[in-house]
Amino acid sequence: MNKAFVKESDEDGDDDLAPENVRLPPGTKNYITTEGYNKLRAEFTRLMNEERPEVVQIVSWAASNGDRSENGDYLYGKKRLREIDRRMRFLTKRLEIAEVVDPSTQPNKDQVFFGATVVYSDKAGEEFRVTIVGVDEAEPLLGKISWISPVARALTKAREGDTVVLRTPAGMDELDILEISYPEPSREQK
Repeated sequence: MNKAFVKESDEDGDDDLAPENVRLPPGTKNYITTEGYNKLRAEFTRLMNEERPEVVQIVSWAASNGDRSENGDYLYGKKRLREIDRRMRFLTKRLEIAEVVDPSTQPNKDQVFFGATVVYSDKAGEEFRVTIVGVDEAEPLLGKISWISPVARALTKAREGDTVVLRTPAGMDELDILEISYPEPSREQK
């Protein structure tokens, strides 16, 4: 069918399912921790092996009931199936380009890099604890910030005792680095 007659764009819109619509900057790698990678794989597996077959079964049952135009189970099921398929395409793309980084193997543990947990204070003296993670695993309310976020970029390469400048829409802020830590290597790595 000609695209003039349907509501589709040339882009598949899979990036719309990124956390808070975060897209990777052009030319950058999709850094992710082992934990984050495993969570994305688990979500993909759950969608593929549990949710999708369940929804397909419901749609199939609803379709067998006859008139589909006013069949809520059928209409909702088809919509949910499209959402699941779109999320699975997104996860497939992200997992394919993922570059898994194990922060516990970081040689420069006295500096802030990907995977570091940093305790810092701002000008007002308020303390914050953040862990720098991949864009697909960032959860700012839980203290997990993306490595491309302004705070992470300001902190990167800093050492304990350093003061870094953070540019915000409200102006400049100074962050004092109080503590840097990395996860311990697992037993298999020792």
